[in-house]
Amino acid sequence: ETNPSIDVNFSDAISGSKQIKMLGLTSPYILMAEENIPSVRGASQAYGLSFVPGTWVESIQITKGAGSVVNGYESISGQINYELLKPANDIPFYLNAYGSTDSRFELNTHFNKKITDKLSSSLFVHGNTRVSKNDMNDDGFLDNPLGKQINVMNRWQYTDLEKGWVSFLNVRYMKDEKQTGQKMFDPDRDKLTTNHWGSEINTDKLEMSSKIGYVFPDTPWKSFGFQNSFNYHKQESYFGLNQYNIQQNSFYSNLIYNSIISNTLHKFATGLNFTSDDYNEFVAVNGPLQDMSRRDNSLGAFFEYTYDNTDNFSFVAGGRFDVHNRLGAFFTPRIHTRYNPWDKAVLRASVGRGKRSANIFAENQNLFATSRAFSILNTNGKIYGLDPEIAWNYGVSFMQGFQLFGKKAEVTVDYYRTDFQNQAVVDLDYSPQQVVFHNLDGKSYANSLQIDFNVDLMTHFTVRTAYKYYDIQTDYLNGTLERPLQAKHRFFTNLAYETHIKEKGKQWKFDFTYNWMGKQRLPNTSSNPEPYRLKEYSNPFSVMNAQITRTFSGVFEAYVGGENIGNYKQKNAILGADDPFGSYFDSSMIYAPVFGQMYYAGIRFKIK
Repeated sequence: ETNPSIDVNFSDAISGSKQIKMLGLTSPYILMAEENIPSVRGASQAYGLSFVPGTWVESIQITKGAGSVVNGYESISGQINYELLKPANDIPFYLNAYGSTDSRFELNTHFNKKITDKLSSSLFVHGNTRVSKNDMNDDGFLDNPLGKQINVMNRWQYTDLEKGWVSFLNVRYMKDEKQTGQKMFDPDRDKLTTNHWGSEINTDKLEMSSKIGYVFPDTPWKSFGFQNSFNYHKQESYFGLNQYNIQQNSFYSNLIYNSIISNTLHKFATGLNFTSDDYNEFVAVNGPLQDMSRRDNSLGAFFEYTYDNTDNFSFVAGGRFDVHNRLGAFFTPRIHTRYNPWDKAVLRASVGRGKRSANIFAENQNLFATSRAFSILNTNGKIYGLDPEIAWNYGVSFMQGFQLFGKKAEVTVDYYRTDFQNQAVVDLDYSPQQVVFHNLDGKSYANSLQIDFNVDLMTHFTVRTAYKYYDIQTDYLNGTLERPLQAKHRFFTNLAYETHIKEKGKQWKFDFTYNWMGKQRLPNTSSNPEPYRLKEYSNPFSVMNAQITRTFSGVFEAYVGGENIGNYKQKNAILGADDPFGSYFDSSMIYAPVFGQMYYAGIRFKIK
């Protein structure tokens, strides 16, 4: 939420989950990877980011537009890769405790052991719970779910730099339980009845992954890497009378070889990868459970060439050929260039193609918490009767650094366009009592313009600002319309200030973020009775977040903060909240916060 390239929105007024967007497109079009292994995908698409504790993350890399072919063919609007803390570099003990006024409490502990000079192990334990029922907008529904999560990972690292070996082994288990709905709802009494509207979302997740890397000691430009990951994800859930159960068993394997062509100016990466996804999926919307299970397998080969003159120009051209049991055989090309035309200036350009299966139920779970009927315009495609999604992404970016009043500053302008050849369109405008999934018939595109201005106003004081403009249009059954629930104009400011570090590491840190969202088109509700209609557009609004951290020493610090300090709350967040089993109930029309202002505090303790 402090990165202007990422938009964070609430997905609905029921689950409390947030959805990220990049270049105006939702998270399914972003390839999210954990240490370059695809992670938040398939069954975990809706809630997967909430299954990654923030204290485990060492760094995050964001790539706009088409990413590297090494990581797969699914990326369309960008790639987000997060690196976890490395056992070889971690401290022996870390503790983070957190509590907030929305009754969420969290505890994170890390234990690290250097077993030998080459072998290290870390144990990460995360737990969170929300224990009180909050209804700040007085609509009779919880603003955020009751819940609890336990999340444990054991991570091993073996490093032998003399012989060129580095390897990682991760084993992780997570159990997450959420309960939401009307305040009066009691799952033991009311589950799948019309007594009170309620929902439970229970998830079990088991992951095992390994990474082995070898750098040839006598030729350090030559290396290979072998990545493997197994993922078991089981979700059992219901939303009022609708049910959604999914179990996904996935295996991913990637073999990469890196070397040079004649000299180190010319490098290449090539390899093979295999992905298998076994979905046991059952859906019940206004009727009995229907079996939507399927198995997806793909085998691919890739080659990526990099030229870098180490001065002012680099060029990356990659391609991959994949054979998929549902998507068929296809080629994915991608090109990236970088050029420094003059001092402190960087010009980048990229073009690439992406292709993916749309998991229409897993990716749109917010629609289960509505009274809408689900309709699929079946065209005999191989994914729920639909065809695969295919899109081209084009982008150009220019950054210029300069001195402003003797201080370091930079301005960046980037423009990206995504053109869909086919899209699994989620049509909410055909009828407020229905969602229609259909293949694109016509055009669908997303234009994104972003202008950033950053300046170091003084020592340890940084100001970052950004303006974003989106032009996103899709041909729906009723004609060409703006993408709903998407602000065309957004403005972002972040202020970060730190004091000088004093004796024993004492320091203050201040952070303030301001987001302004312009009006958003709301799905058409004009055929509803007057009390259940929404305006055509939402009102613009702003959200302010702030945090203050006090470091008392190298081992102890405390922090306090607030989210949505201006206390903006969306009115009429749940359409038909007075009659949740009626024809007009819809909790998916969310464009702004529901809870209002929230304050939190926490401590961090380290043993170094």
